[in-house]
Amino acid sequence: RLHLAHGIVGLAEALVRADLVLHCTVEGEVAAPPATPLAGQAWLVGANPSGAFAGHTAAIAGFTAGGWRFVAARTGLRVYDRSSQGFRHFTDAWQRCVAPATPVGGTTIDQEREPL
Repeated sequence: RLHLAHGIVGLAEALVRADLVLHCTVEGEVAAPPATPLAGQAWLVGANPSGAFAGHTAAIAGFTAGGWRFVAARTGLRVYDRSSQGFRHFTDAWQRCVAPATPVGGTTIDQEREPL
């Protein structure tokens, strides 16, 4: 019976963490926990974290009814950052996604394209 209880707690914790990273939106990047977070909000943990964020550099910190939950960043992870109004992706650190430059010129014709 105790084993089953631990399994349920483990599953519940896994679902909370999955909810945190699926279609993740963060409020911004901070080194210390915000003073009045709301359940469901998340942040990227910045450099030199303190307080409840200590030891979680670059993680996603999500606030839940049960307190802070952390998900370690992995290469390829992408989040939407409300503070910068754009996507960020993780390689060795969190990077802002930059739109490609607008093409200039237009004198090159692609001979390999499909006919219209």
